[in-house]
Formats: sequence, structure tokens, C-alpha cells
Amino acid sequence: MKEFSEKLKMLRLKKGLTQEELAKEIGVGVSAISMYEQGNRIPRDEIKIRLAKFFEESVEYIFFAN
Repeated sequence: MKEFSEKLKMLRLKKGLTQEELAKEIGVGVSAISMYEQGNRIPRDEIKIRLAKFFEESVEYIFFAN
């Protein structure tokens, strides 16, 4: 099972984005994206929804699916 942090990084790289570009797209700081990808922080529900919409994936896929 891929953890959220690994899945987020994979989705970001698949779109060819830097952490800074993703942060700007969803309205968070670069440090937040970095912490998500390192597994040091889990985003609050509002940000989970923004990520899911941005990547056109379900919240369940990004955060809970294998």
C-alpha cells in the first residue's frame, strides 16, 4: 500500500509540477507540500478535497486506496 505521501509525490511528478507549482494551485505554502510528501503532516479535509479535485481523483484514492 502506498502511503499518502508517496502517492501525492507520484501524482505531482506525473503532472510535471514542482512543489511550488502545486502549492500555488491548491492555495497552500510550499512547506506544507513538502511536509505532506515527507509524511510529516496530513492535510485538513478542505485541502484533501482541493488535492482530489486538482488531480481529478477521489479523496479515497489519494488518501486510503492501495
